[in-house]
Amino acid sequence: MGPHNAFYKDEPIRELDLALTRQGFKLIYPQDANDLLKLIEHNPRICGIIFDWDEYSLELCSEIHLLNEYLPLYAFINTHSSFDVSLNEMRMALWFFEYALDAAEEIAQRIRQYTDEYIDTITPPLTKALFTYVKEGKYTFCTPGHMAGTAFQKSPVGSLFYDFFGGNALKADVSISVTELGSLLDHTGPHLEAEEYIARTFGAEQSYMVTNGTSTSNKIVGMYAAPAGSTVLIDRNCHKSLTHLLMMSNIVPIWLKPTRNALGILGGIPKREFTRESIALKVAQTENASWPVHAVITNSTYDGLLYNTQYIKETLDVPSIHFDSAWVPYTNFHPIYQGKSGMSGDRMPGKVFYETQSTHKLLAAFSQASMIHIKGDYDEQTFNEAYMMHTTTSPNYPIVASIETAAAMLRGNPGRRLINRSVERALHFRREVQRLREESEGWFFDIWQPDGIDEAECWPIQPGDEAWHGFTHADRDHMYLDPIKVTILTPGMSELGDMAAEGIPAALVAKFLDQRGVVVEKTGPYNLLFLFSIGIDKTKAMSLLRGLTEFKRAFDLNLRVKNMLPDLYAEDPDFYRNMRIQTLAAGIHNMIRQHDLPRLMLQAFDTLPEMKMTPHQAFQQQVTGNVETVSIDQLIGRVSANMILPYPPGVPLVMPGEMITEASRAVLDFLLMLCTIGEHYPGFETDIHGATLTEEGRYLVRVLKEQPSI
Repeated sequence: MGPHNAFYKDEPIRELDLALTRQGFKLIYPQDANDLLKLIEHNPRICGIIFDWDEYSLELCSEIHLLNEYLPLYAFINTHSSFDVSLNEMRMALWFFEYALDAAEEIAQRIRQYTDEYIDTITPPLTKALFTYVKEGKYTFCTPGHMAGTAFQKSPVGSLFYDFFGGNALKADVSISVTELGSLLDHTGPHLEAEEYIARTFGAEQSYMVTNGTSTSNKIVGMYAAPAGSTVLIDRNCHKSLTHLLMMSNIVPIWLKPTRNALGILGGIPKREFTRESIALKVAQTENASWPVHAVITNSTYDGLLYNTQYIKETLDVPSIHFDSAWVPYTNFHPIYQGKSGMSGDRMPGKVFYETQSTHKLLAAFSQASMIHIKGDYDEQTFNEAYMMHTTTSPNYPIVASIETAAAMLRGNPGRRLINRSVERALHFRREVQRLREESEGWFFDIWQPDGIDEAECWPIQPGDEAWHGFTHADRDHMYLDPIKVTILTPGMSELGDMAAEGIPAALVAKFLDQRGVVVEKTGPYNLLFLFSIGIDKTKAMSLLRGLTEFKRAFDLNLRVKNMLPDLYAEDPDFYRNMRIQTLAAGIHNMIRQHDLPRLMLQAFDTLPEMKMTPHQAFQQQVTGNVETVSIDQLIGRVSANMILPYPPGVPLVMPGEMITEASRAVLDFLLMLCTIGEHYPGFETDIHGATLTEEGRYLVRVLKEQPSI
């Protein structure tokens, strides 16, 4: 901090300014301590603080320490300065210099040294080794063939590619033959150090870095934990990667059936489903089933509901439990998530807990970055065989380094502040929507949350609170709403499924926002999900608020579809030529009312299709060619060859080997209702994994061939 009206202080600081500038530093002079603290908070590239000890002393040091305990502090003193520094305070990165003329060069050298040590301290081991390797600029005669980007620069289009991504990104794409970096597959050298570093950061006993997403992490855990012929408990709200695991591995699934509310928001598995009595009944009712050796629970749900994981760990009588936590890699870094993650709490005798996380989804990492965390005893060599089955021998090192860097960003006070700011920003946005709703004339958007959200917390889904959450048979102290998963509600349906005479289907809002550069994470019939990750700042939050208010203004003016949703108009200009937005909203809303969407959706996920064979057996039938294609309306009585998974909600409705019967007809009725909207309104076709949409608008699915009767 700058000179303060004392000549004997001014001149040494001016000399130091010049010396540090020659060292390549940029110096900034804040107005006061508050200005400095704001600068540190919003400028992570600040690498040191120079201040006058007599004027600011330990109080300023303590405030800076709360923001970043690693940041070097340089206090200037004179011969009369007094010291009152405790042993604990001496642990700060605090150095003292005297005001003296002609000492600037030496002090600048020291500051350069301490800055380098600071950078070394905050940089994790593998990332550090990768940076060092790139700086050395070695000539390699191994893969990859672009040779640190050199090959790209020998081609016009390759040069465009090189210029876009930059030299360092390509130089860091190195071969597994580079011994200085150790081995991702053998877990040696800096890779091993990185895994140990990540395990300490996330509260695990062991962690693994995975470079093909949590889809692969889920398969790795399943391949190790569930031997062929065994039985596994699986959340019916599972990600499709777990269905693919079942298709790959010859195991018997027993489904844990979650709840849903009328809005289509994914609830959790009720407490009773975890009891020994409930599991024993499911085993007895499932052909070839034995007592489960493993269980997979989705935590959190897509819509942000977290479990009391301690209850599950204590109640579920299986040797290993896998928490698929793709959407919540940050739960170890804020007190509101305590007891709600796979790695929370202590190990338990006779049990091992796995947690898979998509580092790239809500932390700062490249796409496909994922982690596996483990707590409990397991066979490391056998687990690593499962790991190598699904891991390439040519991993992308920038992805690996981004996993480690994401972990490094969460360490210490800076990491806690990152997550805390994410929670605070989400709470602020929620309050702004509430304020706008109260001030608006007529309708405005609502938020799926309880009343009175003053403090940061995960809000419990409690019995008796159905008016806000819509889950009519909720268990006490079992499920909690994550505040950074913000679900916006549009008019048309209550949380309990009561349909209003008028409504605005959420898909219209999603299309409007998309044209303004705001992408929705998930769109339900009357709800939109937004993720307030650490990368969301005030600017982005304000853009979303502005988009919502602009939609209301345009909707109330009843603009033409052509003017309000030009991309939708382009889908079928003849159909939308004279249509106005309120007419479109009313048409889709009335269709939803006629099909009684709330009832259909609840029934579709309440009564499961009949399992005729395991997903593995069904896939074996498919690879031998024993399949045929039929229209989706012919599914009843046929065994599905693939999973059928509509977006939204993004979880399987029909599994491979399952048959929709008259008892589960609601599953087909729900699928047909989704198809009908697209048939009537171009641009609103439902994306259904496992079904092919033809140019004529028909959905085709693959089923097993019927065996001829004898």
